[in-house]
Amino acid sequence: MKQFAYEARDQASDKVVKATIQAESETSAARLLIKQGFVPLTIKEASDSGSFFAQLTGRITTKDKVVFTRQLATLIGAGLPLSQSLNTVIEQTNNKKLQSVVQEVQASVEGGRTLSDSFAKHPKVFNEVFLSLVAAGELSGTLDESLQRVAAQQEKDAATVSKIRGALTYPIIVLLVIGGVMAFMLFTVVPQVEKLYADMDKELPFLTLAMVTMADFLANFWWLVLIILGIGGYFFAQYLKTENGIRMADNFKIKVPVFGKLFQKLYMARFARTGQTLLSTGVSMLDMLKITGRSVNNVIIEEAVGRAATKVQGGKGLSTSIEAETVFLSLVPQMIKIGEQSGKIDEMMGRVAQVYEDELDEQIRTISTTIEPILMVVLAVVAGGMVGAILMPIYGLVNGTSV
Repeated sequence: MKQFAYEARDQASDKVVKATIQAESETSAARLLIKQGFVPLTIKEASDSGSFFAQLTGRITTKDKVVFTRQLATLIGAGLPLSQSLNTVIEQTNNKKLQSVVQEVQASVEGGRTLSDSFAKHPKVFNEVFLSLVAAGELSGTLDESLQRVAAQQEKDAATVSKIRGALTYPIIVLLVIGGVMAFMLFTVVPQVEKLYADMDKELPFLTLAMVTMADFLANFWWLVLIILGIGGYFFAQYLKTENGIRMADNFKIKVPVFGKLFQKLYMARFARTGQTLLSTGVSMLDMLKITGRSVNNVIIEEAVGRAATKVQGGKGLSTSIEAETVFLSLVPQMIKIGEQSGKIDEMMGRVAQVYEDELDEQIRTISTTIEPILMVVLAVVAGGMVGAILMPIYGLVNGTSV
């Protein structure tokens, strides 16, 4: 699909609209515009030859989407017509890529399509949860409230993911420091020890000899190491995009020591929060489970939700269906059961989400405080071992010489 910049006249309002549209060719783009109620004036293929850096910095972030959604909700809630609200948001949006997307949405809305259908043309920007909430808001006449809910949902999810990334960043930095220390010792200090032993015609101790051999290999064949790592990294990345690779990675996330429980609580919070948001806007139970399963972003959890949905469709309660799935933490079916008895499932799912979000915050703080001394000990052991392997032979030489 190619992207075309067009200028067209809206037959309904007689206004000239400028935006972009995706199509196979200029002819296809013209047909699409005519179908939407526009008279094409000019159609040109949009240039997509920007630098990689420009494309990277021009991506649409969660923050951009949250700001856009809240602005749109405020304008619609104030009573402005939908097309005018979209036009105002376009003027206030700084992200050029999002601005282009919203212009296409506005053109589609002015062509007679619903807002949810217009958003659905951009699945990479607006996910299923977003589309379902907008559609539910349009049907119930509470579009502004639905948009506010989806913005809150996006904010909470982004905040939780950001905290987990922050907890994982520190260990990665320390491991890089350990690697840097090892490289420094191997390429600067170890060769000096080897030279000292060669000058004195002595045999290197086994551990020092192993380090010398490693340093020599890396110094002479660093290019081979980089090629192997590059090829290995590429094929591993490609494997992670396959069905088996995705399953392996998602299964690893919920079973890995220390961080496994962290990911489980993240998925439970995401499942419960999304479920609460969808149910509170009038989305049916089965549709909620279908959308929520995909939004969790873990195929193992998604399959469990799918099996639970099948049981719900067969007449079983949601709590009973989920309770049979071992990947769900016990609090989830317990709270949903209370919600089923009280008729407030959405409210109970919201409380479950809050519990796990609070536990995530606490666990991240705990991991951050406990992992620091552990990593410092690892760093000390690695650096100390290397220093010992270098200094002990030198002390041996000194003692042998003094004797």
